Amino acid sequence: MNDINKLYKLWREKATEKEVLDELIAVEDNEEEILDRFWQNLTFGTGGLRGVLGAGTNRMNVYTVSQATQGLSNYLNEAFEAPSVAVGYDSRINSDKFAKAAAAVLAANGIKVYIFKELMPTPIVAYAVKELCCSSGIVITASHNPSKYNGYKCYDERGYQMTDEAAERTLKYINDCDIFDDVKTVDFDEAVREGKIEYIEESFLDKYFSLVLSRSINPEIAASADLSVIYTPLNGTGNKPVRKILSMMGIRNVTVVPVQENPDGRFPTCSFPNPEIRDAFNEALKIAEGNKADLLLATDPDCDRVGIAVLTNGEYKLLTGNDVGCLLVDYILSCKKAKAALADEPVIIKSIVSSDMATAVAESYGAKVCNVLTGFKYIGELMTELQEKGEADRFELGFEESYGYLSGMHTKDKDAVNASMLICEMAAYYKAQGKTLCDVMASLYERFGYWNNALFNFGFEGANGMKTMLGMMDALRTDAPKSLGAKSVARVEDYKTGKAIDTKTGEETALSYPSSNVIILVMENKDKVIIRPSGTEPKIKIYAMVQGENEAKAKAQTEEYKKDIMKVLGIGE
Repeated sequence: MNDINKLYKLWREKATEKEVLDELIAVEDNEEEILDRFWQNLTFGTGGLRGVLGAGTNRMNVYTVSQATQGLSNYLNEAFEAPSVAVGYDSRINSDKFAKAAAAVLAANGIKVYIFKELMPTPIVAYAVKELCCSSGIVITASHNPSKYNGYKCYDERGYQMTDEAAERTLKYINDCDIFDDVKTVDFDEAVREGKIEYIEESFLDKYFSLVLSRSINPEIAASADLSVIYTPLNGTGNKPVRKILSMMGIRNVTVVPVQENPDGRFPTCSFPNPEIRDAFNEALKIAEGNKADLLLATDPDCDRVGIAVLTNGEYKLLTGNDVGCLLVDYILSCKKAKAALADEPVIIKSIVSSDMATAVAESYGAKVCNVLTGFKYIGELMTELQEKGEADRFELGFEESYGYLSGMHTKDKDAVNASMLICEMAAYYKAQGKTLCDVMASLYERFGYWNNALFNFGFEGANGMKTMLGMMDALRTDAPKSLGAKSVARVEDYKTGKAIDTKTGEETALSYPSSNVIILVMENKDKVIIRPSGTEPKIKIYAMVQGENEAKAKAQTEEYKKDIMKVLGIGE
């Protein structure tokens, strides 16, 4: 743990930015507040940085952003000749300020910077990394976190988030850099005038939209089905690009939620701007009361995730990320097969916490399903491997249950612009047949059995939160339960140790994944209970994948698993 009082005193002496200094003065003599701001440094990993806005080493501020960028600069100057970086940002509080601060540090270190003139979706910045042949990319965003958060995503030269090795090397440089004395910077505007920082022109996006549109499967249906959509960008970056791609594909009946249309990092109408939860659709539902639409569409603030609610029997049903993933797998593969447009052994890539129902659907079309750890960079890595082998045409869809989807090689991160296009096209395709997406989902259950995929989040805030979560995982690793929900645990998969143990025979087998703090309990009936700490929020996540005879039985079994695993972990006691 950091020397709290020493750090607080140092920051009081050296911090000059008014916003930071005012906060430091405000918490003077408040030991608890000072502890929370300084007990640790924000951890730089493969996802970059993420934390609460404010003053201190455990906060997102111009100093922690600049220190991280100095470390990144040192790494890039060691690893590349004449490195360059693409920089983008979302609508969050101070995102534009942090982006300019990062650009100024890069420029001071002799690194060419390409920065967008206005806020931009994360997947478009990832696209820019590849298209501009950059060595790295930075996006200032905290994705779908509440407004008090911001973050710093970092990409490598291949356009997906940093690998473990690159992140570790960058972290070493960050740790060796004094946050006040070792950071180089220049005046941003002067660097622009000197050409060290270059704005990315709007015309640059034309090719991106063309590539996204090329992933359309039934463009003639999308333009003719008269699909009606109510769309909310949740005060984030999706407003312009999502509306543009829907217009390009011929979907004209689009109503945008006025109070959530324009950028606003306070998210005043939605405290948790996450399309996974129903509250994110409250304002869209108000509009739908007097203007029924076929589909409600919501993208998160950095427009890499998208959620939908479907009008069915006069009411709106929110589909899960797994639902939409399974629907997209079936839609893409079935339509391409009908058009004789499928490559030999098409590939679907999904995270290990995403529904195994998608595997059953994909394999029914002869597709290969690759499971990877949570984090879209792992999907990006497999996509890159396919490209390098000349097999890019085999890739059909990558998805995570947390509402992230991508079809096509135009970017290597989940892309809600691309996904919004596909989802709306899919809804229009089935509307032309007199079906809703809920109808199609019901037919998938008839074909493949009912699957209930549930996610339970438990928060652990503050200095002791991470310690508590890690303690839970270590205890589970040491003494895994023999049964859950009246079902025997047949196999324990520990992705940190890289071993899977058969509980009957004691036989150990190796898991071919990078080390990750994830434990999967596989039941005797092949159900799964998955436990992992979140990599971006102070939460422990529990996933249940349950296949049952019907919805009622599957959900009842899910609740039994939840109750028992909470008891094992000591949650709620």
